[in-house]
Amino acid sequence: MHYPFYRFFILLTSSLTIWACSSHPSGEDINTREDNEQVSYSEPVALDLPQIKERGKIVAITSYSPTSYFIYRGQPMGYEYELLHRLADYLGLELEIKIAYNLDNFIEMLNTGEGDIVAHGLSITKPRKQHVDFTDYHSVTRQVLIQKKPDDWRKMKLHEIEQQLIRDPLDLIGKPVHVRKNTSYFRRLQNLSQEMGGDIDIKELEGELETNEIIKKVADGEIKYTVADEHIANLNATYYRDLDVETALSFPQRLAWMVRKTSPELRKAVNEWMAGEKKETDYYVIYNKYFQNQKSFRTRVSSKYFSLTGGQISSYDDMIRQGADEIGWDWKLLASQIYQESRFDPQIESWAGAQGLMQVMPSTANALGEYDLNNPEDAIKAGVSHIKDIKQLYQDIPDSLERIKFTLATYNAGQGHVADARRLAEKHGKDPNIWTDHVDQYMLLKARKEYYSDPVVKYGFCRGEEPYNYVIDILKRYQVYSDLVKEKTEEDAVALQEG
Repeated sequence: MHYPFYRFFILLTSSLTIWACSSHPSGEDINTREDNEQVSYSEPVALDLPQIKERGKIVAITSYSPTSYFIYRGQPMGYEYELLHRLADYLGLELEIKIAYNLDNFIEMLNTGEGDIVAHGLSITKPRKQHVDFTDYHSVTRQVLIQKKPDDWRKMKLHEIEQQLIRDPLDLIGKPVHVRKNTSYFRRLQNLSQEMGGDIDIKELEGELETNEIIKKVADGEIKYTVADEHIANLNATYYRDLDVETALSFPQRLAWMVRKTSPELRKAVNEWMAGEKKETDYYVIYNKYFQNQKSFRTRVSSKYFSLTGGQISSYDDMIRQGADEIGWDWKLLASQIYQESRFDPQIESWAGAQGLMQVMPSTANALGEYDLNNPEDAIKAGVSHIKDIKQLYQDIPDSLERIKFTLATYNAGQGHVADARRLAEKHGKDPNIWTDHVDQYMLLKARKEYYSDPVVKYGFCRGEEPYNYVIDILKRYQVYSDLVKEKTEEDAVALQEG
């Protein structure tokens, strides 16, 4: 991209001024918001990779945004989401994701131990480095001004449009620019004000607003200007065609993830993983998928199945809600199970002959009533009827969540195999009424001869990994749906414990 010489000159002199006026000889930033207001954070907890591995899972903090983490057509997606799964696999750990709904809380959540790593595109700045450590950077960007083109810009000549847009940062003096507090955008605007000898009217926004939401406010005319990293700005400009994102306000900045200062081993492991990822084609495919494929971005953002705007999981949500009411489940739990079974494809058929959205066997459907399994409404009704029958088997189990787990396992593996696993668990001193870490372990062991040939086992061999993972995957996805999918009505907020 080419820039007029005066813009390059302004940026060059601005960069030199930052170095001359904003740094001590010691290298510490001065005259920043965090220094002036003495922003304080909790001391980091002593928790590093050995303790995380002992726990068996890594907890990652990220944002709920159109690029980091979201739901699209029932599937959790996002740049950070995909990379975090690859990192967890590399470390041999389970992954738990926590959302920072207030982005100002990233450092505090990290240092208090709510999460082990902040996976978000954060600029490496000296004020932040006082409180956390950064991993090696994963990309480079720069800050640009977000502004709206003139209302009739399509009818104007290019030079006429340019005359109405800010191209020289000096023209920001006295102008209102809205950004979140405690961000590199805020500090950059402060530095620009000092460098130019005139104040930009910096308007502070609350931390709950994600950068993409603020950009939308410019597109909707609610605010005049904001600042964003160029790769995010460019992506949004493909959707909001009346936005201009061409005015650069900084030189390139490095973006990285954050870890606690008390986690040097984790930082080392993440850096080793990142170095390996950068040698793989998949790493760049993932980046392009979320930041370069503009058509896909526009399709997602405009879709009713995009969790940040549409709030629908599938085309069958209303049918799923009705079915969930019949069995007393949160509809998002039933939706998670249907996604697991069919990915919401009503015409899918398994190798064993199971059909439709809920992959019911025709023989089972015939026993339950007259159902056309290729018809989405009938398929859901058949599956719900089957679940209602299964639920009756576990009324003796006191805990409602455990009842749900047994119901899901039985839906996948059948009543006989689950009953075998319960008998094995009881024989070996485990609780037959608790699935997790009790019965599920013996479901796994039913794949071994010494267990499936035990006298208490009546149904023989079972590939126990399938029901074991089935329960885990559905409940994990249900948690994601609960976190990310907006409720259609208040009545939809049915607690899982009521299942």
